[in-house]
Amino acid sequence: MSIESLIQKGTVEALKTLYGADMQEQQVQVQNTRKDFDGDITVVVFPFLRYSKKAPEQTAEDLGKYLVEHIETVENFNVIKGFLNLEISKNYWLDILKTGYTNTEFGFTPVAENSELVMVEYSSPNTNKPLHLGHIRNNLLGFSISEILKANGKKVVMTNIVNDRGIHICKSMYAWQQWGNGETPESTGMKGDHLVGKYYVEFDKHYKAEIAELVEKGVSKEDAENQAPSIIAARELLRKWEAKDEATVELWKMMNSWVYAGFDVTYKTLGVDFDKIYYESDTYLIGKKEVLRGLEEGTFNQREDNSVWADLTEDGLDQKILLRSDGTSVYMTQDIGTAKMRFNDYPIDKMVYVVGNEQNYHFQVLAILLDKLGFSWGKDLYHFSYGMVELPSGKMKSREGTVVDADDLVEGMVKVARDMSAELGKLDSLTGEDAENTFRMIALGALKYFILKVDPRKNMMFNPEESIDFNGNTGPFIQYTYARIQSVLRKAANQNISINTDLALSALSLKEKELLKRISLFPAAVQEAGDNYSPAIIANYCYELVKEFNQFYHDHSILGEADEAVKNFRLVLASAVGQVVKNGMGLLGIEMPERM
Repeated sequence: MSIESLIQKGTVEALKTLYGADMQEQQVQVQNTRKDFDGDITVVVFPFLRYSKKAPEQTAEDLGKYLVEHIETVENFNVIKGFLNLEISKNYWLDILKTGYTNTEFGFTPVAENSELVMVEYSSPNTNKPLHLGHIRNNLLGFSISEILKANGKKVVMTNIVNDRGIHICKSMYAWQQWGNGETPESTGMKGDHLVGKYYVEFDKHYKAEIAELVEKGVSKEDAENQAPSIIAARELLRKWEAKDEATVELWKMMNSWVYAGFDVTYKTLGVDFDKIYYESDTYLIGKKEVLRGLEEGTFNQREDNSVWADLTEDGLDQKILLRSDGTSVYMTQDIGTAKMRFNDYPIDKMVYVVGNEQNYHFQVLAILLDKLGFSWGKDLYHFSYGMVELPSGKMKSREGTVVDADDLVEGMVKVARDMSAELGKLDSLTGEDAENTFRMIALGALKYFILKVDPRKNMMFNPEESIDFNGNTGPFIQYTYARIQSVLRKAANQNISINTDLALSALSLKEKELLKRISLFPAAVQEAGDNYSPAIIANYCYELVKEFNQFYHDHSILGEADEAVKNFRLVLASAVGQVVKNGMGLLGIEMPERM
């Protein structure tokens, strides 16, 4: 039990005993004591005055005496107006340190046989283009949320739905047929996803030219968009694909295989993976079958042009198309089929969709439709809605070729890491493969941390140069602090200094105690991050911890300390900080270099 929970529990008991008050533990406000006051944990007393019928100071005095008498770890207290400042025993902090030092899984809850099973869907790429900066935020959030849920004792299935069919891929297919001249990844030296994306852009260029030509002839813009030869041809390819036309299906398979190979390289570079991958081409027919069942049962309705719709006006929404007039499916149809397949495959307790906030309406509708189709888990689906990510240069558009490609971004980040390290002389001692591997860790650490430290529900601006700074709230700053700790521990080993958990100290300095308090907060940070699906909580915890360590390191000598007991304690303290930082950053998918 954390010290905060212990104090909350004791305060509830005190209020019951002293004043006959019934309160819940979460109603008791506890916080770290301000550094200009004596104490470790502060209890806010004002909410209790209606029970005590006393002044704030007297109420705090009553509570302080009770807690000192009944909680062994509370040694002393002082009162500042309506705030009760509690002093926690040295042995409590030392026990926390021993646990953090000896337990490599400190802060994590083991998965049990009866643990809740959570499925997390993320990535969800289309097979008409490479992954871009927006996909990077999605992948990093999905992977990190999954790792945080595991650390909270959940069973987690990490899953991806690949949107491998539909008009988007047909646009690339048509463009390749028309202007590709038989190009392949092998003949061009391009990654397959880049090659297919090139023809998606090519389609859009010709499509826009056709629209402009029709508009010039007097056709309305709306009619021109539907009459342009390119879009008619792409729609015909989609119809032929759904009719299982052999040549169309073979072309589709070939171009998708190029894209999958490209995706795999990018996923490996980013350090994300999946337990199960679903494909829209497998799930859309299941969804189509469910929609037709809903039509037969009167849940949905069919219009004169044979399109199938759901009337959601009674739910405060509008009407939603589920099948087009030509019988082809829409995204919603696929998502219905994917949801059914997943719940057939796994005993899912919670389904989490990591998808951008522009899809809020889509998932609101999906939950209602699944409920109307009779699936008990329909309305329990959770859409983890996150904000968009942009670069200083502005918004990105895939079809116009203005996206920031994920592969190019990572390569650029590695170059920035290499250049900045050379300028600062950070990695002069490393050469060859070791240096390149460290550059990669720094680059990806910078990228991941910069994206994940932001509240995921907010839009954000990604600045590559700012992210890779070795000072401030950045991944490289945290990595550098970790590497500094490992350097100290290596020097201790080279000096044959043995480290043990016999922490017999007469006193703790203010900086040492502050660092111990930070370590003790890690389990609560992991739990809070899991409850809120927020990697930002872990990111900012890690930053605050290493910032506290650097202040301690500046003020206190470790290896130069003359007192052997104190030296041993500080080595254990440094080692525990390193372990907690490694655990925390690991939840963000960030590797920690041993040398920097």
